[in-house]
Amino acid sequence: MLDALTDLLLGGHCVGCATPGRLLCRRCEASLPDRPHLAWPSPTPAGLVAPWAAAPYDGVVRAMVIGHKEHRLLALCRPLARLLATVVATAVDLRGPVVLVPVPSRPASLRARGHDPTYSVTARAASGLRAEGHDVLAVRLLNTRPGVVDQAGLDAAGRAANLAGSMACPVASLRHLSARRPRARIVVCDDVLTTGATAREAQRALESVGLSVSAVAAVAATRRRQPPAGS
Repeated sequence: MLDALTDLLLGGHCVGCATPGRLLCRRCEASLPDRPHLAWPSPTPAGLVAPWAAAPYDGVVRAMVIGHKEHRLLALCRPLARLLATVVATAVDLRGPVVLVPVPSRPASLRARGHDPTYSVTARAASGLRAEGHDVLAVRLLNTRPGVVDQAGLDAAGRAANLAGSMACPVASLRHLSARRPRARIVVCDDVLTTGATAREAQRALESVGLSVSAVAAVAATRRRQPPAGS
């Protein structure tokens, strides 16, 4: 009855099953995965650290990511952050400080969306892990350089070329991190892992200033397979 009334007043419905009311109904929320898995893209960018994801990028999880990122359904940040937190807890040892570094979005994308979805989910995941007693921070360490275009429609090689050298870690950010958590494990965080090009570029930028990246954590990963030889 409450969900039906909410839908009548606000026009809301579950992004997973379209049940009137909550953006994510109790049944769809209960069905979310709780066992993160290694999600190596194929082909894998050379040198990429272990990438982990909570789920394949389809079904309810895909609808949640798109709803939060593109349609400003901000209430979906909470369940997305919970998924990301489970990935982080699987990917690295939480007995010690951990810093979550969200991949940066292009300024044009941020202006168009009116919010920073990757940072929001990463920050909330860090907050949830702190509430459980872990020393976890989310820190914006990376900036994008001009010249990066929208990745949609680009294949793995195109994405890698588009992103090569596109991220940097400002000295001021590095000094600030060194003062707060000088020996933390670093985890690169994203909403969706596709070809791994974005995560690898973030890893490169962090390593170029002397930081060691322990893992990549994503809410979801696309299913990619190496094309047959000669195709």
